Amino acid sequence: MVIVLATIELAEGRRDDFLAEFHQVVPLVRAEEGCVEYGPAVDAVTSIEKQAPLRDNTVVVVEKWESLDALNAHLVAPHMGAYRERVKDLVTGMNLQVLEPA
Repeated sequence: MVIVLATIELAEGRRDDFLAEFHQVVPLVRAEEGCVEYGPAVDAVTSIEKQAPLRDNTVVVVEKWESLDALNAHLVAPHMGAYRERVKDLVTGMNLQVLEPA
């Protein structure tokens, strides 16, 4: 199992535009061989003291893949290239964490 957390920083006020594009690619990714889980998440408003400050221009994509080979295939899938082209002007930065169960 491979777990991916992709933290995507977005242009000010463009999170809804980004999510609209992202939701279009979700069914295609979930249909990929080896995809266990794939979806966006945003900071939740809570009263938990230790929670980091809310980020209005950030989306975290939570992914689980059966294998590193499946993840690598996903990264070069044609629909991902098209998606990246559509969102390139919305994204200002990204941090990728690739994890394995401990």
